[in-house]
Amino acid sequence: MKNVPEIFGSLVFNDEIMKKRLPKEIYEAVQKDVEQGVTLNLEVANVVANEMKDWAIENGATHYTHWFQPLTGTTAEKHDSFISPDGKGNVIMVFSGKELIKGEPDASSFPNGGIRATFEARGYTAWDPSSYAFIKEGSLYIPTAFCSYTGEALDKKTPLLRSMQAIEHEAMKILKLLGNKSAKSVVTTVGPEQEYFLIDKNVYLKRPDLICTGRTLFGAKPPKGQDLDDQYFGQLKTRIIAYMADLDEELWKLGINSKTKHNEVAPAQHEMAPVFTTTNVACDHNQLTMEVMKKVAEKHDLVCLLHEKPFEGVNGSGKHNNWSLATDDGENLLNPGNTPAENAQFMLFLAAVIRSVDKYQELLRISVASAGNDHRLGANEAPPAIVSMFLGDDLQEALDSIETGSAAETHKKTVMDLGVSVLPKFNRDNSDRNRTSPFAFTGNKFEFRSLGSSASIADTNTVINTIVADSLADFYEILKDSDDIISDVMMIAKQNILSHKRIIFNGNGYSKEWEEEAAKRGLANLKTTPDALEHLLDDKNIRLFERFGVFTKAELEARYEIFMENYCTTIRIEALTMADLVKKKVVGSVLSYEKELSEIVLNKKNLGITCELESSLLEKISVLADEMSVRLNNLESVIEGIAFINTTLEQGKYFKDNVISAMGELRETVDELETLVDSKYWSLPTYTDMLFSVL
Repeated sequence: MKNVPEIFGSLVFNDEIMKKRLPKEIYEAVQKDVEQGVTLNLEVANVVANEMKDWAIENGATHYTHWFQPLTGTTAEKHDSFISPDGKGNVIMVFSGKELIKGEPDASSFPNGGIRATFEARGYTAWDPSSYAFIKEGSLYIPTAFCSYTGEALDKKTPLLRSMQAIEHEAMKILKLLGNKSAKSVVTTVGPEQEYFLIDKNVYLKRPDLICTGRTLFGAKPPKGQDLDDQYFGQLKTRIIAYMADLDEELWKLGINSKTKHNEVAPAQHEMAPVFTTTNVACDHNQLTMEVMKKVAEKHDLVCLLHEKPFEGVNGSGKHNNWSLATDDGENLLNPGNTPAENAQFMLFLAAVIRSVDKYQELLRISVASAGNDHRLGANEAPPAIVSMFLGDDLQEALDSIETGSAAETHKKTVMDLGVSVLPKFNRDNSDRNRTSPFAFTGNKFEFRSLGSSASIADTNTVINTIVADSLADFYEILKDSDDIISDVMMIAKQNILSHKRIIFNGNGYSKEWEEEAAKRGLANLKTTPDALEHLLDDKNIRLFERFGVFTKAELEARYEIFMENYCTTIRIEALTMADLVKKKVVGSVLSYEKELSEIVLNKKNLGITCELESSLLEKISVLADEMSVRLNNLESVIEGIAFINTTLEQGKYFKDNVISAMGELRETVDELETLVDSKYWSLPTYTDMLFSVL
């Protein structure tokens, strides 16, 4: 391992590099663009582009690409070399400000929800100077936004930046009312923890379902899974240590603050967590992290699986989105201090979050909706589909005191004494953690635990930023003419605690009792993606996004079509893969074993030898094989039925209600067959093979 401070950010055109290479006035112009939104002129862009090009070439780059995040959920890139003919049969290396600022990919070939017709190809990428350019695999990567010819956002970055602008504007207005004269800006910060699986590449290549869909469509429960809890925080295996070391090094070169690594609960499952950074950069970094994870895995003959539920019966993978608000001078606006009930600023921002989560609970659920995540939410590994908030005992007491008007109890720190003199005594935290809560307060931030492992964090943070901006804007309208600001702030806090306390739940989110209680409280329980997406175009949501310029109605309608189509397409691919796998792999395995058993039974009968075991096994397999045939035919018939469904919503519900259930029935039969067919005939690697393939 190289010296970490030396390699950290070595492939990033960061602030330190810009200070060294750019003329002072050019550097200051770039900073004004980032901090104050002062648009760079072409003359400044030309200087930046030339220095960026020279630096990139010095570090081995020959090409550049506008790196953007279309509505596929992944990233996109088109590479152009720096070369330009010199008119004498040679080339020179050139990169202009115009090429830095704007690119032009095909806008009709990416998901656009009807915003662009096939013949309307023009779209634009626009440089985002708030996220540093970097070098990867011989190209200079320039983070950009992506829009249509008519200006609609066709990506995930643009709405995120709009939402960050909105919450900053509304938070600054509140801070000024509260007498804060030092803060010049407010940023949202995020630290997304990333879970993933690693399996041996040779095993992966023998599973067409993993290759085509990212998850296993069949697989009997292994004798040993996560039952012993011996994987979680367990000793890292040699190959995993080597992988994680290489991963850290590659991420550090790209300026990504990879901080924590450990084994997760399920066999073959692991987690990486970065240090907090501004939301836009955190989103770019998380997209990069997922890309690098996969590529580093290849070097170690491993495969990194980012599907939310690659293996039935063991924990799936999520992404914990730790969100907070901070001023440019370092003040965390969600820090309660020692006496939160008396901290008017904290209580106002806390009330804004509580109100927002309750008022727009459907939007938060929508922001994490996907076919993959539907397998995970609500199981004993992830929060339920019901959105609620956990605040902890001390903060709950503070809210109760404000609600009732009584004095909050003063708590001394509980000292933990483990009864062994050599062990240190230490202060216990003010509240426990609640892993069953979707939206939990964890000291000075909120942890939204519902995101799927493969998802972009942009959608969720766009929603959180916008809904909190909405509450802050409404609070400002009440407070702007206040004669007693502190008294009125506490009044707003009390009113919103009373109005929205139904969203607060500090108990076990997995319990049946909570599901019943949530229904009594009127909380939404949107268990599947179609159930959730049906609410995206609710009038209140359209008004919200248009109020802050985050989405136009047309952009929101486009996303509805794209998200629902993606859900349907994902399940259709899974269903077709399942049917194909049965016909080309499973049927042959079953028939081969049936043939062997039949021959054994016949031979024994001819010899007058009893063959009760073989006969019984053959009968069981024959019955299941017939059942498999019936269920396969049913699945194929159900798939054909989609041709008669018209609207996007009806298609989504058809896949949810018919295709998924038909897949489940077929899987049940095949998984039982796997437990009966001799392993020498079963051509698919088992769960044991996959989950324990890395030694």
